[in-house]
Amino acid sequence: YSGNFRIATNWYAETQISNVYVLNSDLNVTGRLEGLAPNENLHSVRFMGDKCYLVTFKSTDPLFVIDLSQPSNPKVLGELKIPGYSDYLHPYDDTHLIGVGKDTIEAEERDFAWYQGLKLALFDVGNVNNPTQLSNYIIGDRGTDSDALYEPKAFLFDKTKNLLVIPVSLAIVPEESKEQGASAYGQTVWQGAYVFTVTLDGGFVLKDTITHLDASLLNNQGQLTSPYEYYTTQNDWITRS
Repeated sequence: YSGNFRIATNWYAETQISNVYVLNSDLNVTGRLEGLAPNENLHSVRFMGDKCYLVTFKSTDPLFVIDLSQPSNPKVLGELKIPGYSDYLHPYDDTHLIGVGKDTIEAEERDFAWYQGLKLALFDVGNVNNPTQLSNYIIGDRGTDSDALYEPKAFLFDKTKNLLVIPVSLAIVPEESKEQGASAYGQTVWQGAYVFTVTLDGGFVLKDTITHLDASLLNNQGQLTSPYEYYTTQNDWITRS
């Protein structure tokens, strides 16, 4: 960007920290911001113009807004702490971001959180000192997954149509397991694509779902009659949008 190479790293030794570096065309470090979010994992980064948006996580999700307008002097402008985290960040427009990750519930016994269902979040980063979450949408229970968490080609967003599509493996916690609380792991009962309308005013509105699973394997709720059928239907999974 403008002759510079920008990169975010996660470094682990005595503790775990995240860093942002700016290198010139000779690959010499000309700017650095080190020591962000001690003891937290680095989950996602998005560079947009002269800003960097960075998500770390341990028990809550700090979304950092980092100023790179002076490449030699990167600095944090603001941060937002909310439950959950984003594994993928995508621009909605110049001042808004879409995040795809997991919802979380903080554990009572130790300093960490149990991840839960899939979480979509819409962030307003127009006020760089005070980023906010405009809306979110939770899909399923603990164990729900999406290829979009680690494969950008699985994520489809078309702003002109307000259209968002992601593949989803839906997991639901059985009634007999709910007494385990936040640690209860769901059974995968469906696989396909979730199709949303997304706007700044309305947030995420589910339009419909699409599946390639054989209808004979589904009950009247549209879920697999046996969770074991999930693993035998891999050729019918939707993995790209």
